[in-house]
Amino acid sequence: MTGAATGIGAAIVTLLAREGAHVLAVDIDGDALRHDLPGITNCVCDVTSAAQVEAMVQAVIDTHGRLDMLFNNAGVGALCDVAETDDDTWDKVFRVNITAVMYGCRAAVPHMRQAGGGAIVNTASISGMRGDYGYGPYNAAKGAVINYTRSLALDLGRDKIRVNALCPGFIANTRLTATLEKLPQRREWDESIPLGRAGTADEMAKVAAFLASDDASYVTGAILAADGGVTAHTGQVNIHSVIRKMTAEGTYPASRDS
Repeated sequence: MTGAATGIGAAIVTLLAREGAHVLAVDIDGDALRHDLPGITNCVCDVTSAAQVEAMVQAVIDTHGRLDMLFNNAGVGALCDVAETDDDTWDKVFRVNITAVMYGCRAAVPHMRQAGGGAIVNTASISGMRGDYGYGPYNAAKGAVINYTRSLALDLGRDKIRVNALCPGFIANTRLTATLEKLPQRREWDESIPLGRAGTADEMAKVAAFLASDDASYVTGAILAADGGVTAHTGQVNIHSVIRKMTAEGTYPASRDS
């Protein structure tokens, strides 16, 4: 489980451990890796290093003899205008978000094949399904995760290795929530989500655990948006809500087009 120190990754690690799994919790930030539940082993690893990822996977094999699930969750974003996007920013976003996914899969798949199957869950984003203002490198990298997931599902299906992508929407965390609470647009932000609120890391963990579990035994190549309904929207104004408000205020025109 990469990107395991905080947020969605930490929630997945905790959920799996409570369900009895042996979990290698991986993150580049060793100080933030504080999992202490039975069954969890903390591991510091730079997922942009192929050698370190190989060693990470081998550690699981050496300890447990097999690898059943791989969660590629590590990610990083960058806000930047296209004219101001430097090479280092672009390369970092791609190395962490998509190259690291390839490293993880490349290291894990031979062991899963030998074991007769397995499950891989890649954390993408609704930002890989749609565009965002000022988030070009992240949009591009997460879009790559989505299509790489589809390709892997095709290539590995006969090996009984399922590959799916989780696409979270707006997920509340301590830093982001504290920031948004200060914005006058916070209510409008929540109202733009059909379910009317941000998601939680625990909710994402349950979706990820499902995708990796035997309950999803016939699910592969799925790009699952867990976003409160955001991607169900065309992006158009909620005209129904506008008309209702105008009608209540008595400002909606009485005549209609024929």
